[in-house]
Amino acid sequence: MSPKRPYVSPLRQQAAARTRALILQYATELFAERGYGRVTVADIAAATGVSAKTVFASVGSKGDILNQIVDQGVVASGYENTMERLLKLDTPEAVLHALAEGTGAGNQGQFTVHEAIRTALPVHEDGEALWERAMSAYREALASAARHLHTLNPPPRYSVEETADLLWFWFGPTGWRTLVVENGWSWEQAQSFLIRTAAATLF
Repeated sequence: MSPKRPYVSPLRQQAAARTRALILQYATELFAERGYGRVTVADIAAATGVSAKTVFASVGSKGDILNQIVDQGVVASGYENTMERLLKLDTPEAVLHALAEGTGAGNQGQFTVHEAIRTALPVHEDGEALWERAMSAYREALASAARHLHTLNPPPRYSVEETADLLWFWFGPTGWRTLVVENGWSWEQAQSFLIRTAAATLF
């Protein structure tokens, strides 16, 4: 006689998934507001309305929580959809507009995630590698956009590598943050400026 398979309750699984999602949501907000180093698992548990034991059982340590925030942020940024649409465009102007709209929406939607990661960099034992993991897909997407621009007419006046660096300078998270957070621009104002600047410089 075959051994009995353990019963798995769909409702229990759904409840566990909701708890994990809430833990990550509140942890992201707390890291962004207070700084990663000043937030404890107990703080996250209190904000979520569960025990610290539940946090550890559901997600893990504070470091595990941050790792999951990074991974979720990459997926939720929507960069794949932006790139799929962008690589079908056949004019430099259209590409820059799509790039500005896509990265602007991604940075606005993922602002709290970026801030949570940023606050961890000075105190995380491997902060540089953490930021690189969080941004590698983003940076490669802009490099793909640079390569695509060089297939169009007219091509940028800089090399592919230099074009990729400039796109990162303008449309990477630091460029958006400098204009919107540090200088108080609206996202729409920043988007318009970045498109004009990129077009004037590259072409």
